[in-house]
Amino acid sequence: MDVYLERGSKRTFAGVLAWPGWARSGSGDEAALESLAASAQRYLAVARRTGLPVDFDAEEPDFVVVQQVRGTATTDFGAIDVVLDTDVLPVAADEAERLAVCVEAAWAELDDAADAASPELRKGPRGGGRDRDPMLEHVLGAEASYARKIGVAHRQPALGDREAIDAIRSDIASVLRRPWGGEPLGIGRGKSWPPRYAARRIAWHVLDHAWEMRDKTLGD
Repeated sequence: MDVYLERGSKRTFAGVLAWPGWARSGSGDEAALESLAASAQRYLAVARRTGLPVDFDAEEPDFVVVQQVRGTATTDFGAIDVVLDTDVLPVAADEAERLAVCVEAAWAELDDAADAASPELRKGPRGGGRDRDPMLEHVLGAEASYARKIGVAHRQPALGDREAIDAIRSDIASVLRRPWGGEPLGIGRGKSWPPRYAARRIAWHVLDHAWEMRDKTLGD
């Protein structure tokens, strides 16, 4: 599988180009690739939700680094942040559909993780970290901001407002499903995101918190 490396000064992200959202970080290239490989079984469940052919071995994933880019302060903070040269190439209809279903699969994973999670989550060694509902509110807030980068304007849905959550997700997926020729998509102030980067960033953020929720759920 072709992967890219986004190198900050303190943290590196490794991401699988064909599967938006499958990206993990580490203290350097090797650590990032090891973290990516360790998440293969988890991502396999997400990939199967898409209905797309699953073309990777989750037991022994085979990664080939094909792109390396310089990261930013946001990379070091803990989020993917770099638009790749290949992200700005036109997106045909078949790839656009793939972007959309990968993001939708990430949302489904988050919803299932939230349903299974305890309201209070295990905290870090110093008591840090969000509980389930604040974490979900954080994801909703981020997505309302991300959506504007591709031309979708929604207020942040209230937690539990299924109609509003479904509406913003539907509009995001509709944009991602459209073939794209390079035109700016964003509205308001700030930069516009190309669809490939938008799908990668949205799906990664959703899965990062879905998996965190699963890891930190308290037992009975």
